[in-house]
Amino acid sequence: MTVAALPSSSPLLRSSFQELATVTQAILDAMPTAVYVCSADGVILRYNHRAAELWGRTPRLGETDERYCGSFRLYHLDGRPLAHADTPMAQVLRTGQPAHGLEVLIERPDGSRRTVLVHIEPLLDDQGGVLGAINGFQDISDRKALELELRRSRQDLEDFFENGAVGLHLVAADGTILRANRAELDLLGYTADEYIGRPIADFHADAPVIRDILRRLARGETLDRYPARLKAKDGSIRHVLITSNVHFRNGEFHNTRCFTVDVTDQHRADEALRESQQRLAVTYEKAPIGIAEVDPAGRFVRINAALSAIIGYAPEELVGRSFIDLTHPEDRDDDAEQYARQVRGEIAHYSTQKRFLRRDGGIVFVNVLSSSVRDPQGQFRYGVRVVQDITEQLQAEERLRESERHVRELLEALPAAIYTTDAAGRITYYNQAAVDFSGRKPILGSDEWCVTWRLFTPDGTPLPHDQCPMAVALREGRAVRGAEAIAERPDGTRVPFIPFPTPLRDASGRIIGAINMLVDITERKQAEEHQRVLIDELNHRVKNTLATVQSIAIQTIRTSPDLATFSENFEARLLSLSKAHELLTRRAWTGVNLRDIICQELEPYDDGSTTRVRLEGPDLTLEPRVGLALSLVLHELTTNAAKYGALSTEQGLVTVRWSASGSGASDILRIDWIESGGPAVIPPARRSFGTRLIERSMTKDLQGMATLDFDLAGLRCILELPLNQL
Repeated sequence: MTVAALPSSSPLLRSSFQELATVTQAILDAMPTAVYVCSADGVILRYNHRAAELWGRTPRLGETDERYCGSFRLYHLDGRPLAHADTPMAQVLRTGQPAHGLEVLIERPDGSRRTVLVHIEPLLDDQGGVLGAINGFQDISDRKALELELRRSRQDLEDFFENGAVGLHLVAADGTILRANRAELDLLGYTADEYIGRPIADFHADAPVIRDILRRLARGETLDRYPARLKAKDGSIRHVLITSNVHFRNGEFHNTRCFTVDVTDQHRADEALRESQQRLAVTYEKAPIGIAEVDPAGRFVRINAALSAIIGYAPEELVGRSFIDLTHPEDRDDDAEQYARQVRGEIAHYSTQKRFLRRDGGIVFVNVLSSSVRDPQGQFRYGVRVVQDITEQLQAEERLRESERHVRELLEALPAAIYTTDAAGRITYYNQAAVDFSGRKPILGSDEWCVTWRLFTPDGTPLPHDQCPMAVALREGRAVRGAEAIAERPDGTRVPFIPFPTPLRDASGRIIGAINMLVDITERKQAEEHQRVLIDELNHRVKNTLATVQSIAIQTIRTSPDLATFSENFEARLLSLSKAHELLTRRAWTGVNLRDIICQELEPYDDGSTTRVRLEGPDLTLEPRVGLALSLVLHELTTNAAKYGALSTEQGLVTVRWSASGSGASDILRIDWIESGGPAVIPPARRSFGTRLIERSMTKDLQGMATLDFDLAGLRCILELPLNQL
């Protein structure tokens, strides 16, 4: 019990200060709390034994060196030192005002500290003057420790609620959310303001579920891992398990305590597992190869539809029957022995090729892969047998062998020399044409690289067989093309040829050999000799072409305002001339097709329909000189159409018509160039280089004429020239 102050009617407060002397020490010691009395100047006059016990010392009464308190040292509750002159007793003596319920930390001489609660009452004379003060104080250290522990417990409980890894929320009897921790808010993505204070039903995806939860909780039931679906802020659904019970206060429903465990990932995993199992079951049944589970005795336990179809029995007819009974008699012993070893654990799996006896009496060839399923202790549980019908495969292999025989016969009938080698270059096959080509019969498995007797390079240098194109193809693993060599027969005759060695690979890509075809190019070499004769004539044509290029360059420079314009125009005209040369080269400069020249110029603008470019005319072959000159004219017309005419818009159309009239030497070629659908044509103020080039080429180079009509609807140009140039 704490003595805060003496009653106002106490003789100690109404009598003079000296009357305290009448209070015996026994009375002070009988008080249930620590008590001490100070004079007005703070000198300790009296104290009881409880005060001495709390102080841990016995101050000498009346000593002026010890005033206000008998403690060894004093501290504020936060640990700051408290001077004796600043103690509550000193404050009361100075102000005459009582001090109740103050807490002070005292230190004993042994260093221990205790927290005390002080109640100080001033002692006043009749005029209100301070005579002294009495302090009744008690040790509240244990209570403070309990308060501290309680605060810590509350903090721990608050931390558990707020920072727990599992969602936790409190719901009132009317279903309103009272409180939710961070895990709960993070789970659904809401802020506290968005979640707390709203009906819990707003966040459940299934109204019947939350109604059932609240109804059961209202009856006092405890829910354990109740499955539910909650609506997250982002619109997603979270699958949760709810564990909850009701906190009753005075028998009344106060609130629920709900733990929310997010099992969305587990739910997805379970769904994926179920889907996987369903897929596995469907795969098992729909697999195109037979699958069966058999017990240790070899009896069918489960069969899929594919195996049922292979053997010709319904699944229910096969269950309980041994696969050995359905195996062809000649294959039973081997399959039975291997399966017995698998059951005993001597082998984990095996494969075999055998025959099954079908229900309809037929025989089916199969490949069987048998594997084991064992329990955690390693004991055999059942076997899984994958059965593939290879009847058609074997028949295909037979057909392949027949095809190989056919190919061999075909190779024998070919007029080209063909032979094959293994990966080491040893000759494994050659046809009769190879014998005729080389003038000898190679020795299979002994001769290497080539069927020929001797080899030379095109310049006559001896070529060792191990450096021939066939050896290169095998060594580098690539086909060799474009090489030439000369073969010498035993009779001394030589044959120029082109080899075509190509590596042969197996299914894994490993080189297993090569095949080579030797093409006799004697006639081609003769043709090349003839071609060299024509080079002189070509040189003459090149000189003429260079003269044309020089003329184009000079005229382009004269009409170009700057180097960039010259480069662009000159390059385009040179490219047109080059393309014309290319067309002539394809036909060995014997002539060029007019349609080809026109198509070559208009190809970039022709989309394959007749809405952009339309060509009408017969096939006409022009002399090389006519073709070159005409290509430049058509290039200028095309360039003008692309920049300013019909080809500069999506709707423009260029129509080119040509025809030949007359007969013999007087044949006249007429070409009509017609543009339509383009921008309105504005006649040029002066003749451009393109116009001059067209007119010069037609009159001087082709002895013809060109008529240009700058019609408002589109440019029209008529070209006329003799087909047979002198």
